[in-house]
Amino acid sequence: MADTEDIIEGSDDEGEPMKASEVLQKLEEAWITERMSPTLEKHHSEYVDCMLDQINQMSENLKRCKKHDFRVAIHKMEIDRIRYMISSYLRLRLEKIEKFTHYLLEKERTISDENLAILSENELEYAKGYASSIESHFQTMVLQHVPENLRNFDPGKMGVKPNLDSFVFLKVKESTPAVLIEDDSGEGRDEEVDLDEGSQHLIRYRPISHLLNSEAVTLI
Repeated sequence: MADTEDIIEGSDDEGEPMKASEVLQKLEEAWITERMSPTLEKHHSEYVDCMLDQINQMSENLKRCKKHDFRVAIHKMEIDRIRYMISSYLRLRLEKIEKFTHYLLEKERTISDENLAILSENELEYAKGYASSIESHFQTMVLQHVPENLRNFDPGKMGVKPNLDSFVFLKVKESTPAVLIEDDSGEGRDEEVDLDEGSQHLIRYRPISHLLNSEAVTLI
């Protein structure tokens, strides 16, 4: 019977083989980070695709098991858990895309490295369509009913932006020395913090956001 110890070829960033259990752990970290982050994080659609394939394989293998095999109930529970995680992860991302549409589209335009893309191809397509629908609705319901000199509409200025200075809990996966924490009071009391592997911190999101992209830290 297939389980979460199967090998999935070329699943990590270096193209090295990964166990399905390792992909599942990566997906769980991405899910928790997405829940805790004030903004939308880099997409991990490759993990989602891998686990969906794994679920299909496990489901097919379950059909060949004997009805009273105790392993069937255990594997069904695991399949349900993974499905819930994937569903929650994708729903969280969809909610943030709809909330921060114009902010995310503008940020996506500044990213030149596709490995750092925030939105997957499908999410980008959805975000563009959603933004177009909002602008069209605003044009129909509001702008055509106001004087022409008041019809200027800049969606980028009107869109909701995430609070990147909110505080988050994080766990350090790779030691990172001298992380600069700027003084938001403007009094020049900046400080450098050493993030040691395994340590946990309560810290503002903005100065550690790049460490999430490199997976040196994860939110908890």
